[in-house]
Amino acid sequence: MKRNDIRNVAVIAHVDHGKTTLVDQMLRQSGLFRSEELDKLVGGQHGLIMDSNDQERERGITILAKNCGIRIGDVKVNLVDTPGHADFGGEVERILKMADGAFVLVDSAEGPLPQTRFVLKKAFAAGLKPIVIINKIDRPDARITDVHALMFDLFIELGADDDTASFPIIYASGRAGIATTDMAVEPKDLSPLFDAILNNVPAPDVDQDAPLQMQVMALQYDEFKGKIAIGRVFAGKIRKNQKVSVVKQKDGTVFPDTIVQVLEFDRLAKREVEEVRAGDICAVVGIDDADIGDTICEFDKPKALPPLTIDEPTLDMVFRVNDSPFASRDGKPLTSRELRDRLEKELQHNVALRVAPGERESEFIVSGRGLLHLGVLLETMRREGSEVAVGKPRVIMKEIDGQKMEPYEHLVVEVPSEHQNSIMRLVLERSGEFQRMETHGNTMQVEFHIPARSLIGLRTRMLTATQGTAIMHHNFLDYRPAKGAAPGRATGVYLSKNTAKITAYAIDGLSGTLFVSPGDEVYEGQIVGEHGRDNDLVVNVTEMKPLTNMRASGSDAKASIKPAVNFSMEMALEYIEDDELVEITPAGIRMRKILLKEGDRKRSGRHNK
Repeated sequence: MKRNDIRNVAVIAHVDHGKTTLVDQMLRQSGLFRSEELDKLVGGQHGLIMDSNDQERERGITILAKNCGIRIGDVKVNLVDTPGHADFGGEVERILKMADGAFVLVDSAEGPLPQTRFVLKKAFAAGLKPIVIINKIDRPDARITDVHALMFDLFIELGADDDTASFPIIYASGRAGIATTDMAVEPKDLSPLFDAILNNVPAPDVDQDAPLQMQVMALQYDEFKGKIAIGRVFAGKIRKNQKVSVVKQKDGTVFPDTIVQVLEFDRLAKREVEEVRAGDICAVVGIDDADIGDTICEFDKPKALPPLTIDEPTLDMVFRVNDSPFASRDGKPLTSRELRDRLEKELQHNVALRVAPGERESEFIVSGRGLLHLGVLLETMRREGSEVAVGKPRVIMKEIDGQKMEPYEHLVVEVPSEHQNSIMRLVLERSGEFQRMETHGNTMQVEFHIPARSLIGLRTRMLTATQGTAIMHHNFLDYRPAKGAAPGRATGVYLSKNTAKITAYAIDGLSGTLFVSPGDEVYEGQIVGEHGRDNDLVVNVTEMKPLTNMRASGSDAKASIKPAVNFSMEMALEYIEDDELVEITPAGIRMRKILLKEGDRKRSGRHNK
């Protein structure tokens, strides 16, 4: 039977195409909240409600998928806001299984970009009914007709049938809170979106009398309730105090447990109810050993649902115990056991992550979807007060039919026309393959296929070459035969000779770029700057000015020190080479050599030769 009182909708799009802004406006126009209520929840650089995580608000992106429940008349709508960044595609893949329809947002000027293709492909695979929203129609450079045609081409390219290719289309401005189905009609509010949910999103088709089957799609933790499992009830009913069997996705084992509480999504919170029927999305308390993908079943009829399939990670990084001379100054260095426990805890809800033991007991190889995916984990650990050291990111190679293969990415660069040559040179010298180019006014949109390892460090160089005007998007494409080595860092670095405070006198004569300032404490083997040659130089940056009574013309001239370059965590991870580490602490980050003493590095170099 169909449950006409429920609709489950996911909002999917490329990063920065306006998903969360549109969901926020839908909440404001739903009639369920006072504006003062929502104004209290606003925050971050974009003033959003649904981006409630600290890192989301600081970075201006959605990292975690979030549920909310609104009502349109007698119909309850479970609305799921998803991340747009390619590194968090694992969140999108599992959340789509909870929905029956999807709003696919696309920017009215930028058109479909790599992540638009990815999320639309996953929506088709999940059997969802897509509703296309051309967002930001009030942009001065909007090209609505062209974008409509590009979306139709993308649907056909991804194998949409005739029914799917005749998709409903809505023109909207999420920030202004307006939408229309006809550009000739003046938009007033978001009522066309609410109408589309009722008319175009299919009601869930369920069997409420069948044995219970609920699949866990997400996990949350509560200080008082413990683990909260979130998922969709696909069959039957789930009740408070019900005895159930849980089938593990990992190995198919079954264990009994009891549901302590059943919570449904009501507006922006969860509300305790006695039972939830098939077709609805809910949260349950009491299943402490549940993991994502597990099936909660009728006690005497355990039957697992099809497992969640998540694309494999493409990048790995070595996490290791922080053993620098300054360890434990800023935070708590994790021991190998504590580091393993912290990573295992992350694995419970971060489904796109993989962890394997490293060469030493104090090392772990952590694999993820990209640099931002792993960077968010490191930033979370740093904010928890932990210290950890990490190595250079490396792409994951595969051997297919006896041939070494590497991951390729679909890269789209938007850049002003005058910087086109710089972009082409940068990408092509890193084994990129040019695909196509489009011009929109004074902006060029250039597309490439490029090895994933060539992307490491490319963003920083691209921003430098274009005076910060380039916008870069990329998404996993496929595996292809491996090419030659990607170019490394072209310049050498300055390494500190001693452990002490930096003096202006010592660094006054150093050419190049410095990463530290006078008064900063450094240790032997720490990277303190960059110079123009291709070799590393050990320098004394802590030398004090001699205190003598001899004076000469010009000897007391003031030191003129250039401002130090401050690296973000992602920039530092892109910058380092294979023999270097990034030391991450609550107070900041440092870059260093793995072998801190110059004699050890020379011996290692001779051994490697």
